[in-house]
Amino acid sequence: MKNSLKLQKATAVIIFIAVAIILVFFIICPLVTIFSRSIITDGKLDWTNIKQLISESEYLETIRNSLLLGLTVTLLSTVISFPLAFIFSRTRFAKAKWMDIVFMIPFMTPPYIAAMGWQRFLSKRGFLWQFALILTGDMNSALCQYLLTATSEWLYSFWGLAVIMTFNVFPFMFTLLKNAMANIPSSLDEAAAVSGGNFFYRLRKVYIPLLVSNYAIAAILVFVKTISEYGTPSVLGNGITFMGTSGFYVFTTKIQYFATVNLNFGMAATLSAVLTIICFVLWLIQMTITKKTSYKLQSGKGVRVTLKKMPVWASVLAIIYIVFILLLAIGVPYFSVITTSLMDKLSDGIVNWDNYSFGWGNLTLSNYANMFTANDGGGGNAILISLMLALISATLASVLGMVICTLTRRRNRCYKTLEAVGMIPEMLPAIVLVIGMMIFWNTSIYNVIPIYRTLAIMVVAYVALFLPYSIQYISSAYTQFNDSLPLAGRTTGGSKSYVFLRITLPLIGKGVITGWMMIFIISFRELVAASLLQPPNTYVISTYIYSLFNQGYNGATQQAMCLAVICLAITVTALILINVTTGRKKKSHR
Repeated sequence: MKNSLKLQKATAVIIFIAVAIILVFFIICPLVTIFSRSIITDGKLDWTNIKQLISESEYLETIRNSLLLGLTVTLLSTVISFPLAFIFSRTRFAKAKWMDIVFMIPFMTPPYIAAMGWQRFLSKRGFLWQFALILTGDMNSALCQYLLTATSEWLYSFWGLAVIMTFNVFPFMFTLLKNAMANIPSSLDEAAAVSGGNFFYRLRKVYIPLLVSNYAIAAILVFVKTISEYGTPSVLGNGITFMGTSGFYVFTTKIQYFATVNLNFGMAATLSAVLTIICFVLWLIQMTITKKTSYKLQSGKGVRVTLKKMPVWASVLAIIYIVFILLLAIGVPYFSVITTSLMDKLSDGIVNWDNYSFGWGNLTLSNYANMFTANDGGGGNAILISLMLALISATLASVLGMVICTLTRRRNRCYKTLEAVGMIPEMLPAIVLVIGMMIFWNTSIYNVIPIYRTLAIMVVAYVALFLPYSIQYISSAYTQFNDSLPLAGRTTGGSKSYVFLRITLPLIGKGVITGWMMIFIISFRELVAASLLQPPNTYVISTYIYSLFNQGYNGATQQAMCLAVICLAITVTALILINVTTGRKKKSHR
């Protein structure tokens, strides 16, 4: 018996050391490399990059642009999310649970694909202008002449970029605020109403104070997601003139420029370090606000929430608002992407130029077949490589997450540090960790482990970036059952491996599967890591779409959109499967 316990402890220690080494190489070393490279050159302290950052207008503009964009998107997300959160938590609309899936579609849509859709819709002679031409039947009409320049000018402006990014990230804030509002007891609202408070008074005195903590979390999350986003600024940023400067550069696009074009890894590391510090400070601010403004709204008695019956006029306005938001967040980009993928001639658009009617004759399915044959089957190869990377990365991250969460169940602080380290990428912009990997794996240990510029380094990046999803879902699954179940298995004579395989694993299985699916989705469409780490002459679906779209000629754009449709189809299908899985999981625990 004693020998068996010693063997189990020794096995746990060996597994702990192996996992710790993986996390050190995947997460810790790249982060240390970022900060060291920003101030150390050729083994000596060098403050040149820091001095340039705080003295040259080019870098100060980048910091200003990023912070201003993050603040604007956060404010716009607030304006959109608060009414939606109230409608879907305190009124009869809350019964439409299927809308939770619908409002997650903008978040699950790759931002660079949504930006491409908006570009096709609002660019000069884009889809909006073509709709106006079909409607008026006159190219010289006032509406067509106005849209010919106005939409393009708005698209390539600061506000155009901010609004388009808002439609991608607002679901974060909407979901958090909706769940928080749903937990506010109706008795508080009713007490204020009985005391004579009107709706706006109750909103100001009851709802807003109770939502400060959740709003702080949502606002910081949206802000960090915005300043960490690469896809949308890279698609639209070059065409924007802001405050007299041509090109709108933010942290991510500037870091990518120094890492791949200008090859100044010192400045890329410095910008990454600054971005990391900003995000870390914001998380600290959020934690402080949350700690000071949190309220315990649930007790053993439960929470009673009465859904309000809205007047007919209010219901109509709510429906109009919901449709309007979904039309802009989902309708516009999806229509543009799907329609472009079906075009025979890109220049003809959706117009029959003989009589200015809808050009059905310009639509064809042949682009999807050509996608697999053009460029020596480049589209098909990109899909296969993306699927392979997503499958391998999701599987490795899920196994690693399961091992970490299982070790964390032990009453030992050393084991718990594994989970803390594994969650670090959740608090960091993806491009920071990727730049750290580029420098670390290329310069520090390339002679020992030469995987840089191979598909293996992409797997390493995906596992490190998306490991937090696996840890979160599996940890949540572990909290759903009592330790007495595995203990009962051990008491009846089952070995630890038997208990894990026959009791623990089935209980956490849905968490493992859900985490695996989430990692698969994000890995399949990932752009930042792929654009920086992919091997020469090798494309994944995201970089292939981006490359074809930038070429812009007839055929290339359609193929890019065909790939985008496939990417969207896989993403939305997986999203529905995740919601079905988690929905069944919740029902099974009632």
